[in-house]
Amino acid sequence: MLQLHIKDEGRRGTMKKLETAERIFLLGHILSMAFGLAGLLIVLPNLEFITSLSEIGQIVFNWSMAGGGVGYMLLGTAAVATYAYRTMGRWHWLTFMLPAIFISLGSELLGTSTGFPFGHYRYLNGLGYKIAGLVPFTIPLSWFYIGFVSYLIARVGLETLTLPNWLRTTGAIAFGAVLLTSWDFVLDPAMSQTTVPFWLWEQPGAFFGMPYQNFVGWMGTGAVFMTVATVFWKAQPLKFNSSLQLPLAVYLSNFAFATIMSLAAGIYLPVLLGLILGVIPVLVLYWLAVSQAGGKEPSENGFSSEIVEVPVGVHR
Repeated sequence: MLQLHIKDEGRRGTMKKLETAERIFLLGHILSMAFGLAGLLIVLPNLEFITSLSEIGQIVFNWSMAGGGVGYMLLGTAAVATYAYRTMGRWHWLTFMLPAIFISLGSELLGTSTGFPFGHYRYLNGLGYKIAGLVPFTIPLSWFYIGFVSYLIARVGLETLTLPNWLRTTGAIAFGAVLLTSWDFVLDPAMSQTTVPFWLWEQPGAFFGMPYQNFVGWMGTGAVFMTVATVFWKAQPLKFNSSLQLPLAVYLSNFAFATIMSLAAGIYLPVLLGLILGVIPVLVLYWLAVSQAGGKEPSENGFSSEIVEVPVGVHR
């Protein structure tokens, strides 16, 4: 009994450290996005400000332009990966992350080489080392962490409804893919039309310079890796009993980053579509999950935490 108690205390201590790490990674993720917005929207358009910077200021500015995009994606990945491992364990974490990364990388390599499934485009500089000289290594990471939080919120929210299991499962994949694509509605136009673009469309389209095919590709790619993860999760059913605060914070902060970029570029319709198809559904699904949990419970560190306890990936 004593040994079991010691092991249990040790496990709780490890989980507490992981939870602290999540918060640090999330804070760094959000701050780095804010820092990037300041650089792209305030500093870059004012060349006289850049030339007036001190030597240290020039170094910081050059570093932020070279590695700022990489930094915020790495921190987002670290926050979500740590959260997934802590709340679900190694199996459920890796069986989502690995398919998400490799399937999205395959789609991106195919897209930048052939134009399928997104249309013809190419990545510029600012997002890190390019795999095969085509796709920045950070891009599949962003597919993972936005895809994961989109799918998890959809899955946990829908599990609270009295529906056939197959319908909840299919609905989670569909809603997860829509939430993921809704973020791209807002991000893609801004990031390809900002003062310093991060990718260029070589196949101009009707949707703010992008082909509608791009969004079909996003929906399809997201649905594929979410389906693969769903199949893996059925092999080891999970009773999810953790807070959804971090997934919600990741989704909303990334949506806010994309929104500010789009509005600064004078692009409004994608923001409206993203709010209708992304933010409103994600808030409703989050509310469903928290309502089923019966409200808030205090966590060990004193923070208020919405604890959600529903079966995920269970055959019924």
